[in-house]
Parts: sequence; C-alpha cells; structure tokens
Amino acid sequence: MFRLFSRLLCCLCTLSSLLWVAPSWADTVIVAKRVDLPGVSLQEMRVQLVPGADPDTVRVSLHAGKADIPVLGWRRVGLTLDGTLKRDVQMRWLFDGAVQIDGAPGGALGNAMLDLVVDASANTLEIDANQGPTHIGTAFPLDQPTHVQVNLRNLPAGWLQGVLGTVWAGHIASGKLDADLALDGRDEGFQSSGDFTVADLKYATPAGNPAGQGLAGHGRFAFDATSHPAQLTLNGGLRGGELQLGPVLARLPAHDVELDLSANVEHGALDISRLRMDDADALQLEGALSIDAKGNLQKVKLDHFQARFPAAYDRYGQPWLDSAAAPNLHLAGQLEGHLDYVDDTWRSFALRTDGLDVADSSGQLQANGLHGAVDWSAQADKSPTTLAWNQLVLRRFAVGAAQSHWRSRNGSLGLQSPLDIPILKGQAQITALEWRPAATKAPRLNLAATIAGVDMATLNQTLGWMPFAGTLGGSISSMQWTGDRYALEGQLTIKAFDGTAVLTHMSVQRPLSDTPIVATDIALHQLDLAPLSDTFNFGNISGRLDGSIDGLQLVATSPIAFKASLLAQNGGRISLHAANNLSIVTGGSAASGLQGAVLKLFKTFNYKRMGINTSLQGGVCTLSGLDGDTSGYTIVESSGLPSLHVVGEQTRIDWPVLIHRLKAASQGTVAER
Repeated sequence: MFRLFSRLLCCLCTLSSLLWVAPSWADTVIVAKRVDLPGVSLQEMRVQLVPGADPDTVRVSLHAGKADIPVLGWRRVGLTLDGTLKRDVQMRWLFDGAVQIDGAPGGALGNAMLDLVVDASANTLEIDANQGPTHIGTAFPLDQPTHVQVNLRNLPAGWLQGVLGTVWAGHIASGKLDADLALDGRDEGFQSSGDFTVADLKYATPAGNPAGQGLAGHGRFAFDATSHPAQLTLNGGLRGGELQLGPVLARLPAHDVELDLSANVEHGALDISRLRMDDADALQLEGALSIDAKGNLQKVKLDHFQARFPAAYDRYGQPWLDSAAAPNLHLAGQLEGHLDYVDDTWRSFALRTDGLDVADSSGQLQANGLHGAVDWSAQADKSPTTLAWNQLVLRRFAVGAAQSHWRSRNGSLGLQSPLDIPILKGQAQITALEWRPAATKAPRLNLAATIAGVDMATLNQTLGWMPFAGTLGGSISSMQWTGDRYALEGQLTIKAFDGTAVLTHMSVQRPLSDTPIVATDIALHQLDLAPLSDTFNFGNISGRLDGSIDGLQLVATSPIAFKASLLAQNGGRISLHAANNLSIVTGGSAASGLQGAVLKLFKTFNYKRMGINTSLQGGVCTLSGLDGDTSGYTIVESSGLPSLHVVGEQTRIDWPVLIHRLKAASQGTVAER
C-alpha cells in the first residue's frame, strides 16, 4: 500500500512540477490502459491535474479501475485519490486529500483522509492515513521506498487479511491492532518486525472453523515472507479468549500467558520449532509443535512441562482429553515430565507426580493419590521407576493401595516385580505386564495374572446382578491389546452352588466407555439346582446341572448374544410351582397330565431329565428342549407316577418378553404368557 502511494506521489510531483514550468498544461488529463511500477500494477487509470483554488496548488484526481499489489495480497481493487498538492517554503511537497479503495480486505482505506509529505532534502516520505478512529502513519527514505517505518493505531485486524493471506489460508473476522513496526517489501514477498498490541481478535481456519476468538495480547515479532515457508518469531503474551491449536483448545486466563516461539508457516500449516509457554498457575512448557493445514496434530515434543490441576485441564485440557480419555474429567494435583509424539507414534515420555487425583464425571474411573514416576523410550533403555496409588476405581471395582515398579527396555514398559492388588475381598496378582506404546500392528499390551478368592456376592452386587455365594479365581496367561480390544487367554473359575463355571476365550472392547462389550464362553459343571433355584426364587428344583453358554456377549452387563445348552441328565425333583414357571416362560400352559385331585396331593415330582437350549441373536431367542415336534418341545421329562411333562410351545421369543417372564417368575408369581 505504501509502495503504491510512494510511486504515485513521485509521478504526481513530477507532473505537477510541469504546471509551474508550463502553466499552459493546466487541466491536464492523462489516461492509461495499464501502468506497471515495481510491485504495483494499475489498469484503467485516469489522472487529472488542474490548478487548485489557492495559488501555487494543484488539484489532483486519480482513479484506477483495477489495482494489483501482490505483496499486500490485493487483487483488482479500485483506487480513487483526490486532493491538493502544493510546495511549502522548505520546498517540501505536501498532499492533503482523501483516498478510497474498493474491494480491499476488511474495507481497508474505504474512505480515508490522506496526508503526504515529500522532503527531498531529508530523503524522506511521510504518509498519514486516518479513517474514523484508525490511524496509519508511515515514513521511508525516497531512495529506498521499500523500507517503511509504520505506526498503526486502532487498526481493524481484518485489514491485514490480504498481507497474511499470501502465507496463511485462514480468515480474520475481527479485532483491533496497535503496532510500531518496520516493513520491507520485496518482489518475492515482505519482511516485517516490531511491537504490537491486539484486542478482541477473532480468526478462523481455512475450513471456516473458529480458531481464535476474543484474544488480547502484546509482544514483539519478526516475520519473513520472502521465502517458503514463511518464518515467524514471537515474544509476548496473550490473555482472554480462546485459541485453537490442533486438538488443543486453550481458554486463556485474564492474566498474561507468556509466549516465546519460532515457527514456519505455509498454506495454513504451522510448524513451531521452538516453543516456550508460561501460564504461572496452570501450565509451563518448552518444546516444539507441528499442526497441518487441517488442524491435525503432526508432532508434539515437549522437552519439559509442568501442569497444575484443575487449572491446566480447564484452560488447556478440554476437549482434547475428553476425546482421548473421558469427558468432563476431574483432576487435582500436579504433573510434570517430557514427551515426544510424531506422526501418530509415541517416541518417548516421562511423567512424574507428587500427588495427583483423576476421576471421570461418572466416578467409574478414578485414581486417588497417584505418586511416583514412569519413564519410557522407544529407543533407549531407562532407569527403573516406581508408581504408587492410594486407590483405583475402574467401572465400580475398587482396588486398594499398591506400589508398582517399572522399567523401559527394548521399546517396552515392563512391570519389574509381581504386583499384588486386593479386590472384592480377594486378591489379584499381576505377574507380568508389558506395554509397547509405539506398537502399531503388533499387540500393544501383554499381561499375565492370577486371581483368588474374589467374592461373587460382592461382585454381582457391584454389577447390579442377583447376588449369590461363591468365589472367583483362576489365571490369565496373557492379555493382548489391539486397537480397542483386549483378548485374554487362560481361564477363570467361579465356584458356586457346589459346582463350577469356567470362563474361557474372554475379551473386552471399549472397557472405559459407557457400553463396554464383554465376550466369553462358559462351561457349567455339576451345579446343584436346589440352592440355584432358591437363589433366583424360581421354585424348588433338585439335581445336578451341566451345560455351556458359548459366544456370550454383554454390552454394559446386558446380554446381546449367546448360545446356551443346559441339561440335568441324572434327574431329580421339581415343584409344581417351578414346573409351571418353566412352562409359561417358554410359552406353554401349566404342567399337563395332572388332575385336580392329584394336584392337591403332590407338590413336588420326580423327573428323569430336564434340559433347554437357547440362542439369542438380534434381540430374539430361539428355544428348544430334550426333543420336540410341531406341538412343542419337552423341557422336563417325567419319571414314575404321577407323570409330569413340561412342554414349551414357543420356539422364538423376543428377548425383552422373555426377561419380563423370568422377572415375574422370580418375584414369586407365575409368569404371564
């Protein structure tokens, strides 16, 4: 912009000199289709020079239909210049008038008053433009008009859109700027440095998403756009408002957050090679950061950081940690260390804390009193570290105080000694644990553990299931983590009802979500039906039950799929109440073959076999029994007299209907059909 005025003014002063030499040139009109000056191109230009109203003045009117100033990013803007040109007693050229530029970003100089002073003896040109509260003051040498000293006051930040648009694809929406700077324009770009103060700055990404709003700050900067990528250094402070840097949304405090950085900027991408930030009561860090034009985090290398919670989370942790860990976290304490993350791959990290509490909004994930450190590297071996806690809570399961010992070797962070964890009146011992943070296709986690004496009544009550006496134990020979799925090898055994239930082929998906998916196969061995039926209040049944539940899938503890086969092969006794429940739950009628008089005499009956097969898929249960035909399938086969057969009639039942019938039966009433 200033190069344009300097070039035009030199031309106008030369032409105006002719008016004093040859007054007959009055009312001179110059028309040019195109005029090219260094860094400036004017098209459809018309200049009119006439004697002014005062003696020794010239009235200048200039209009260019299209003006291009590449260094400012201005293309095809309209230019109108109108004012009076004169010489004072010191032989300085003075211009007093108005300028109108149509189509410049932010309405720059759309209707401004313009004062220019050319002092040949001092080799200087001064330009002052005022538009409302906005003031632009410039000064530069005549023999080097590309070097400009600029004073800006109350400048709308949008006026800089054209300049910044040559190296940045974002959009400035609002803000005010004060600055004192130097500007060097070159054919390949520009260089600028100086001091600035900004208020209420708002800008957006190339996609139009807000990237900064309500920002205020001050500092010193240097910007070089003569090469690619453009280079920026900044030292100052920001306060208030919000600032988006990739996945991190910073909600800045009312006090200054000190920033010191060096960065490369190109096509919307930001590569900060040196970053120092100091928010005194929340977060301090030193390192590097890289974000692509789409706002994706490409690199974060923090040589050192120190975070104080909850302030660090409130100002810088959301929504990044909400998506990476859990929403609406509650954190208290401090954390420091370093980390190195490039192209979606961890290279190293070290974390240390003297006291940290972490909890999600539901309270299902908690870590209280974390203290100690972990230190890992993908390349180098590290010294041993210790991490301890007062209590851990994972999906309503509380784990007592413990201390763990870790060491990084060959890219794995491994547990150095067995870790004993008290849980649900029992004990879990993690005998081996290796985590490979940098693993991609290979499993990232491997674990071996033993479990003993976990109380089933407490476990079921924690999960909201029907409590029953028993214990859980067994071993996990390995656990592999791939993506969001954890696959466990080994088996767990539940000892209950004087028999066993053995769980194998276990896996968990999304364990920290609100809807984790648990899958397993269960083999049942010699369960005593008497305490089992009493526990669920289904009616009296005796005998021993074997069977299997294969492909069981639970979503948030509710079954969505399984294939079950249950069989009491050696007979026993069953009450009339239990028989009627079995019949009606499966869509049949009350137990057949009994007359009214007999019903009064017998409350329990012998049976030879009892069995049922159930498959759940897509919300529908498929049922069958010991045998079957078109009229139904046998669930209970009689033995002796009086004869009792329980027959199911429905082979397909909606799962919610079946659950409703089972609940009605367990509440002591005969289930409705």
